[in-house]
Amino acid sequence: MSFHSVNERPHPPAQQAPTYDASELTKGGGLAQIIYEDKIYVLRITRAGKLILTK
Repeated sequence: MSFHSVNERPHPPAQQAPTYDASELTKGGGLAQIIYEDKIYVLRITRAGKLILTK
């Protein structure tokens, strides 16, 4: 078992992942199409504010 000092902080990731606003992806609507490896996925924002990604 190892213990870390309270002042120790984890190392930051070498590269941050890109960040996208779902509202911008859907252009204010509720749907966006995302292409990955020649397949189309649909990103949907539900009325409850949840995100669903389907093939």
